[in-house]
This record gives sequence, structure tokens and C-alpha cells, in this order.
Amino acid sequence: MLPTALSASTMPSAPTDTSTGLLAITPTLNTNAPDWFATRSSAAWADFQSLPIPSLKDENWRYSNAKKIELAEHSPAKAPTPAEIQAALSATEGLKERAARFVFVNDTLVESDTSGLPSGVVCVTFEEALKAHVDVLQQHFMKGEQALGSSKFAALHLAHVKAGTVIIVPKNVVIEKPVEIFHWVVGDHAAIFPHTLVVTGDNSEVSVVDHYRSLEGEGGLSIAIADLIGGSGSKVTYAACQELADDAQALHLSSITAGRDASVKSFQVQLGASFSRSESVSDLVGQGARSDMLSVSLPIGDQIVDQRTLQRHKAPHATSDLLYKNALYGTSRSIFSGLIIFDEGAHYTEAYQTCRNLLNSNEAEATSLPGLEINADQVKCSHGATSGPISDEELFYLKARGISDSESRKLIIEGFLAGVVERFGNSELLDTLVARIDEKLERAV
Repeated sequence: MLPTALSASTMPSAPTDTSTGLLAITPTLNTNAPDWFATRSSAAWADFQSLPIPSLKDENWRYSNAKKIELAEHSPAKAPTPAEIQAALSATEGLKERAARFVFVNDTLVESDTSGLPSGVVCVTFEEALKAHVDVLQQHFMKGEQALGSSKFAALHLAHVKAGTVIIVPKNVVIEKPVEIFHWVVGDHAAIFPHTLVVTGDNSEVSVVDHYRSLEGEGGLSIAIADLIGGSGSKVTYAACQELADDAQALHLSSITAGRDASVKSFQVQLGASFSRSESVSDLVGQGARSDMLSVSLPIGDQIVDQRTLQRHKAPHATSDLLYKNALYGTSRSIFSGLIIFDEGAHYTEAYQTCRNLLNSNEAEATSLPGLEINADQVKCSHGATSGPISDEELFYLKARGISDSESRKLIIEGFLAGVVERFGNSELLDTLVARIDEKLERAV
């Protein structure tokens, strides 16, 4: 395994750098890492130190607050103890039908099984990929710009990344069952930096599910990145299920590149963390490409869910469709800011963007900022956002049939979120997600 990014023995005496908000220790580079990666990591650490924390005046952080990500309170996670590893494995209840599974605890691989993968598929840890698949990493690893405001945090991720999964699917290979990955964080104020890279050849298919969860320990921070590259005619399905502890923080960035006639479907599930922010960029670079961007969130108490998206059409005859739904309780808040851009020459394209918010208390607050930028002809697009409480008519209908108020609200919210969940498509994962949503609804109600 790669060594811990920051030396634990030197942490207690380290000074705090108030300009960066993180302990001012240069990450320890892996001496076995290739030169190009070491160079990029060093440059990223320098970028992190020089870049300011985004302010409220930054348009990409409008209505949000980057200081909610309490960098100064966290340190890179320590290697897990045998007891912590056993606890994580005992709590890992995943899909019964899967092609492969990886379990990480504090960015340390503790279990892997790739026995269900077809021949020729590469499905390895990030550490292994650095040794054996340098060409793919150099071509695709974190190549996209951070267009939605988190360049500083992406630099921090690059400076510390040492764990995650790289999946390379050859041309014409179909992986019928999902690849499932668990990222556990344990310990007080521990930070993890997992990375997922999926690259598909022409006419191939793969589904990947990332889970982010917490064991015991106060706080916790996950700064994760997923790069999804769909080759011509390929199909990629990806889900990121964030269920960290209520006092944790999460910043998850994803980039999609869809080639000619490729179809990439991404699904963001936000159920945990006191503050969670997702940034999703979808680039349709090939004619006939399609991108589906889906999300559900269920903030309760004073949780904050911050969502930023970019649908960027760079080729003609492409389609993108975004559907985000948030059901809010207590004094929770959601922020959605989405932009659709049609580049010059991206003619005969279609793009849709919908964000719907269901408010279940007078104190809950939802802010939505949809936008369009059209530089092409013959395009078909729509965008919109709605926010409102559960209607009295719906409640009356159910309560008149002997269903309690709390149970009625629970049923209505389940139905509200179901449309997004069902579009994802994996029946076993859907059942799991519905069960997790039900658990949180019980707490909310």
C-alpha cells in the first residue's frame, strides 16, 4: 500500500496555516510513484497552498459557504486498526449480485474480489494502476478543469490521493453486474481522498457504485473525485451514495466525457453529512452522445446540500437530461445551480434540466438557479425549478383513509423521490436505496 500522505508522527506539532485552512505539512510522496505523478502531486500541493478559499462573492459558491468544509479541523486518516477493519467489513452489506467489490477503510484497501469480471477487464486499485496502467492514467486522470468552483479542493485531493479504483473495459466487453466500492472513514476528524476512474472502450458496458460511509469517530471528511470516460457506443452507469455521519462533511466532484453515441448515466445520492457539496460536469464531445444526470437528497435537521452542475454540449445531435429532487425537513437547506451550454456547432441537440424541492417544514429553504447559454442553432432545451410544501389535498386524501399524518408525509416523499430512483435502473440497488431512504425518513418524521 502507499504510505500515509501526511506523516502521523509529525502532525501534533505541526503549525496551522490559516491561509489554506489545513495543517501546513507537505504530503509525503510515494517513492515508487512514477515521476509524472509525483510532479503533478507536488504542483497540486503548491496550488492548494496558493489558492484562496472560495468566498461568498464567488459566483460558483453563491448562497453557500466553502468554510463549512472545516479543513483546519481535519487530518488525513490514519491506517485502520484490525478492530476497525473488522467493524467495517461486518457493516459492509452490499449487493448480492456483483461482478467485483472493493472495501477501503481510511483509504486503505482491506478487501477485494474481482472474480466475477469478464476476461480482459482491468479493475484494480489506484496504487496498482500507477504501476501497471500509466498510459491510461496519464491520458484521463483528472484532466478536466474544475469549472464549478472547487479548484482548491481538487488540488488538495490530487496532493493526497492514494486510494480508489481504476476500471478499464475493453472494446465490445459487457460487464452485466455492477462493480461495488465501499469507502469507510473512521476516527475523529479523519479525512479521506478516494478516486474512481472508469474508462470504457467502444461498445462496452459497465455499472459502478461508490458508497461513502462512516464508522465511529467525531466528524469526518470525504473529498472524492470520479472521472467517467465513455468510449464510442459504450454505456456507463455510475452511482455515488453518500451516507456519512451527520457531523461529517463531503465534497464530491465528478466529470463525464461522452464520446460518439455513448450513454453515461450518473446518480448522486445525498443522505448524510452536515454539509455536502457535489459538482458534476458532463461533456458531450461526440455526435449522438447522451448524458443522464440524476440526484436525490433528503436533508434533515440543519443539514446543507449544495449541488452544482454543468451540461456542456460540444457536438451535434447529442442529448442531456438532468433531474434532481430534494426533500427537506427541519431547518435544512438545499442549493442547486445548474447551467446548460451549447457550444458553437452543437446543432440539433436536446437538453433538459429540472430541479424539484419538497419542503416539509416552514423553516426549510431551497434555492435553485437554473441557466442556459446557447451558441448553436436548431436546439431543443428547457430548464426549470420548483419548490413547495406537500399539498393539503394529498395529505387529506391519505388521512381520510386512516393513514396518520407522519405516515402520509412519508408515503408522499417516497413517491416524490421514486421517479428519480427508478430511472437509475438497477433493481437490487434500487431496493437498497429505498430502504436507506426509508430509514432516514423514519428519523425525519
